Amino acid sequence: MRIRLFFAIRLLPFSGYRATHIVERSAGMIPSPAELSYFLEVAHTLNISRAAERLGISQPTLSIAIQRLEANLGLALLVRTKSGVKLTHAGRKLSHQVQGLVREWERIQSDALKDEEELRGRYTIGCHPSVALYALPLFLPKLMRENPDLQVRLTHDLSRKITEDVISFKIDFGIVVNPWEHPDLIIKPLVKDEVRLWTGPVTTPLNDSTSGQAVLLCDPDLAQTQSLLQQLHKKGRRFQRLLHSPNLEVIASLVAEGQGVGILPGRVASRVVSMKLKTIVESPRFIDKHCLVFRADAQKSRASRSIARFIEAEIKSACSGASR
Repeated sequence: MRIRLFFAIRLLPFSGYRATHIVERSAGMIPSPAELSYFLEVAHTLNISRAAERLGISQPTLSIAIQRLEANLGLALLVRTKSGVKLTHAGRKLSHQVQGLVREWERIQSDALKDEEELRGRYTIGCHPSVALYALPLFLPKLMRENPDLQVRLTHDLSRKITEDVISFKIDFGIVVNPWEHPDLIIKPLVKDEVRLWTGPVTTPLNDSTSGQAVLLCDPDLAQTQSLLQQLHKKGRRFQRLLHSPNLEVIASLVAEGQGVGILPGRVASRVVSMKLKTIVESPRFIDKHCLVFRADAQKSRASRSIARFIEAEIKSACSGASR
């Protein structure tokens, strides 16, 4: 049950006016750091006017803050005198205890600012497993090396699921493919890729479209796959069988062994040079946009802004250099 306490307290003469101020507090409410700091200054100066001047606030504001503190504690902390105020027994005891509390609060604030500046804390980065294989090595080792107090958790899923988790606060940063616009989302384009048909270095009945045994290997859950399948259907391209796998690296490996034709992003197909995969020149293609996504409110954090800029710069730099 919520208990409301009402205190009718007459402001002290040195507050600049005489009036009755009604203070309403909820029992058990924790005082604010400002109220405690104000009280410490009054306890130090034993003079409301001087304390208000040192704090840079008005006398009425200071008086009301002390009244709120007394109302919350249910104890009188100050007694008015001709020369100012003096502390009650409860006030003297509280002043000693509050000094430790204020110092601890200042330490917490300092640590929080230090975390912002030094990139400390835990952050979650999400991306599709195949995207992770090319993207994470471009920035993660350097990020971890330069920020030893930074903790990173990795999670992997389809790009659309990663994007949803960023929007719903489950993931801090996502490296995703073809994200949709959302009012809470910041989208930073990184690189482009082409999804198309690939085949192995040696022709076999399973990757020869004229053999009547051709197999198409793909991940049917990807929007890129569905788009290319529609384009193949319109062109009259038929495969005897479809072999589904959610793992693009497995598909690339099977294609390299002549087990069929694969629908693959260029970055996956060319990542392992020894596989010697080849594009099918006349095949349709789908342009992928790889992007960094994070919530718009993450921009308020200096650490989040720094991490986002770092990831964007490192990936763009590495991919730009590789394309030269």
